[in-house]
Amino acid sequence: MRVGLYLSLEHGRDDDMTARLRDLFEFVRTAREAGFELLLAGQHFLVPQFQYLQPVPVLARIAAESGDMEIGTDILQLPLLHPVQVAETVATLDQVCGGRFTLGVGLGYRPVEYESLGIRRQDRLGRFIEAIELIGRLWTEDRVTFRGEHFRVEDVSIAIRPVQVPRPPILVAATGDRMVRRAATLADAWSAFGHGTLDTLVRQTALYREALADAGKPFPPERFRVSKELYVAATRERAQAECFPYIRAKYDAYRDWGQDTVLPPGESFEGSMAELTADRFIIGSPDDCLEAIAEHHAALGFRDFCFRLHYPGMPHAQVMRALDLFAERVLPEVGKL
Repeated sequence: MRVGLYLSLEHGRDDDMTARLRDLFEFVRTAREAGFELLLAGQHFLVPQFQYLQPVPVLARIAAESGDMEIGTDILQLPLLHPVQVAETVATLDQVCGGRFTLGVGLGYRPVEYESLGIRRQDRLGRFIEAIELIGRLWTEDRVTFRGEHFRVEDVSIAIRPVQVPRPPILVAATGDRMVRRAATLADAWSAFGHGTLDTLVRQTALYREALADAGKPFPPERFRVSKELYVAATRERAQAECFPYIRAKYDAYRDWGQDTVLPPGESFEGSMAELTADRFIIGSPDDCLEAIAEHHAALGFRDFCFRLHYPGMPHAQVMRALDLFAERVLPEVGKL
């Protein structure tokens, strides 16, 4: 198993972002030295609750700090972007990091992002499907003509190609059942984020495997990724006390955005913290974390396990204590799974 970190690009409205970026670079250097293998960053636009850094320039900057770690997006909101721009931007990033970039993409769900960028939300699936096809062709073909409903290019060649041959991996992030099935046919792998419970992930992994079989594609053990919310402290009680206020604020924002409306039926971000975190997030002592990760691995069969450890407003010293504790007590054992 490879273990990676999901970089939180969200910060408080009053935070000094120059200082927060210095903190992020220290976090990445520490993770590199500890032996983590993967760094991911996501994307939103027009977020009222937080300051939200955009992932592409941040990932380009941390490439200098990341050593041999793979870096990638999880996710770029592909329907909001033009595939030619994405193809050339990601090819540039793959050059910057020496062929260590992975493109994770998603559908997006916030109406304000679509409305403000002048894109009809009802077009998002069509734009998403066309963009994945066009990006792949731009990376692998000398000249491309593409005439879709949403995107058209005539006999073009992109200006920069990626290092990786034939192209960087493409993963589709999905939390709803229909998109999990589509991930099997559209991409190299499904990137599963643990907004849902473990039972939901087990059920959706079965859906994913069925869709792969229907498409005549093998299960991709070298690319299947699961990401979770995680926090570790000396005891379970201390971990809960230290992280619950920050996770609560983040998931209140998610609920305001409508994130839980795209979860499978029965999943919700309502209720107490105990109800929100039960069987969904990994929060506790090093032994608790190791046990939960091993349980997820046995049930789901992923190769990459990634987690978010820092949340908007959480003091940097607290984040670093948790990172150091995980690196010392959990990472060596998880790497053996």
